[in-house]
Amino acid sequence: MRINEAVFERSHPDIGHCPVDEVPEFAFIGRSNVGKSSLLNLLVGQAGLAKVSQTPGHTRLINFFKINRKWRLVDLPGYGYAKVARENRAKFEQSVADFLGLRPNLVRIFVLIDSRLDPQVIDVEFVSWLCELQRPFALVFTKADKLKAGPLKRNADQFLAAIAEWCPEPPECFFTSTKTREGRSTILAYISQQL
Repeated sequence: MRINEAVFERSHPDIGHCPVDEVPEFAFIGRSNVGKSSLLNLLVGQAGLAKVSQTPGHTRLINFFKINRKWRLVDLPGYGYAKVARENRAKFEQSVADFLGLRPNLVRIFVLIDSRLDPQVIDVEFVSWLCELQRPFALVFTKADKLKAGPLKRNADQFLAAIAEWCPEPPECFFTSTKTREGRSTILAYISQQL
């Protein structure tokens, strides 16, 4: 797939203010500081489209990016950042839950997992919740350049084993690195197949 145009469209705090149309959407979500904004910028080939911050939990709104005037990437707030005020965290977590559970034109959810880590409880719980919702998702193991092939595969296999109770059919998995650009073409090809 060729990205000819990628533009920031709008940001909203909840599903009630999201665009009302039938444009196919692909949402990206993960634990705070997993490299979500960097990955989105890699996919579209624009370094500054999604705002990258050194502070975890920077994304607080649902951000929409129109791609080739035909489909959208959606940047969702990261989960699990404890320093956000409890009442504010509850609000945007509910917004994300509503978006993922109710958005009719959401084609696929890409869940980002830090490939360097053993399965994290918060990631396993989030994926198990998606399985209960029966929403289509894929796993994206980020920062793949930080590990050799053996440990990378081991960590991915451990994560798949951890979610097998809720997800007997393994989801599609991708390995990415914003440093080496690994995964860009395969994710875009996958999105193209879904359109």
